Order: sequence, then structure tokens, then C-alpha cells
Amino acid sequence: MTMLATHGLIRRRGARTVLDEIDVAFAKGRLSAVVGPNGAGKTTLLRLLAGLDSADGGEVLLDGHRVDRLSAAVRSRRIAFLPQSAAVYWPLLGRDLVALGRLPHGADLSRPLSPPDAAAIDRALARVGGASLATRRIDELSQGERARLGLARVLATEAEAILADEPVANLDPAYALEAMTLLKAEAARGVCVVVCLHDLGLTARFADHVALLAAGRLQASGPPAAVLHPTVIDPAYGVGFRTVTVDGIAQPIAWTYRG
Repeated sequence: MTMLATHGLIRRRGARTVLDEIDVAFAKGRLSAVVGPNGAGKTTLLRLLAGLDSADGGEVLLDGHRVDRLSAAVRSRRIAFLPQSAAVYWPLLGRDLVALGRLPHGADLSRPLSPPDAAAIDRALARVGGASLATRRIDELSQGERARLGLARVLATEAEAILADEPVANLDPAYALEAMTLLKAEAARGVCVVVCLHDLGLTARFADHVALLAAGRLQASGPPAAVLHPTVIDPAYGVGFRTVTVDGIAQPIAWTYRG
């Protein structure tokens, strides 16, 4: 079932069109990856899906309702957004960071949490294996540990849709695989998961659906094997790809520079 969809979506910055007439749909119960070269409009699309930015044309629909007409409170309960990187400016404890995911549900972090809020936080920490991080200061944690808590914050919201912008950027392979496995599990639970990725190998392995952006346009949308085929991604990225099959999954590898 389609949950998030765009119709004729346009976003401009000055004279430049960042997204041009984008029509794409993202369904519940699957992990969708948005891929494309730098500057393709991936983060812009994710922010529009979350209702964090306004479009210059077209619309974003959440279960058939325009996202820009929903209240901020409703959007924040139904759509959880994980930015690419969140700077840490104060020494929050890990559990306090995860507790921010309960703000859309009315949690008052200046008071003892309600049993439902506390239980949601505990479940989120357990899913990411972050119980040992709950009482540690986040400004003293590694980037991978912070990423784990950031994902837990999103899970604590218990939203119907999770939008994650480069959740594995700059993470070592163990953390990257862990993060993608967790997001895949959320999709299996019926959540609509949309992830911006640069790693096409992880995309091929974990995504159920891929949307390819380039030059502000949707170049292709469909199953990974079809979208990540060299005939499709070569012109989008401006390089020549080769394909290696691992455990039955075709993995695209950038091979020839065409600059």
C-alpha cells in the first residue's frame, strides 16, 4: 500500500531547479532507497516528504492527504526524520537523546516520563542494542554510537514512516550493516522506510525499491536489479559500472571514469 507519494513535485533555489516534476511513490512494508550523484536532489526530496520544506509546485501526499496541510504535530507523529548528521552541542545522556523521539506524543522531558513513553524509549534502545549507551554522555561517544542513538530516537517516535538521510555515511562496515539491518527490520514490521544512500552495494543488498535521481529528475524507479543496471546508472552517474553477483545479488561497482 502506497503511503508517501509525490505528484509533479518541483523545488527551486533561485534560478536553479533542484527537483523537476518528480512523480514517485513509497510503500509501507518496504525499504526504499533514493540514490543518485551529489547534487541530484536526494536530501531535498526527503525534506519535502517530511514536510520540512515547501515545494514550488506539485504535492506530497501521506495516505492521500497533502503533507503541507497537516499540522506539524500530526506530521511529527506519523513521519520520523533522521538527518544526515546531527551536531552535538550539549552533554545529553543517551537516554535523553532517545527521549526526544517522544516529544511528538506530548512527552514533557522536564518531568518523569509516562509509562508509555518510558516503554517506547526502552524498546527503541533495545532494538539498536543501545542499553549500555543510555547513561553515557553523547558528546563522549563515537560517531557510530551516536548514530545508533540517533536511530533509536527515530524508532522511539513509533512513526508509520521513517525518512533517513545518509544514515550510514562515514560509518565503519559493522555499524553500516547494523543500521541497514535495523531499517530493513522496521520495513518488515510494516513501516514505510525511505533512505538516501550513496553506497550502491548496500542499496542492492537491502532495498526493496530504488528511486534514482540525477540532475533534479527521476531517472528510474523500481526493483533494485532493474534500476541499478549499468545501462540505467551509467548515464546518471557519468561513470561506467561493472556488476558482480554476490549471494545472488547483483552489486554495481564504479569501474570507468568518464570525466
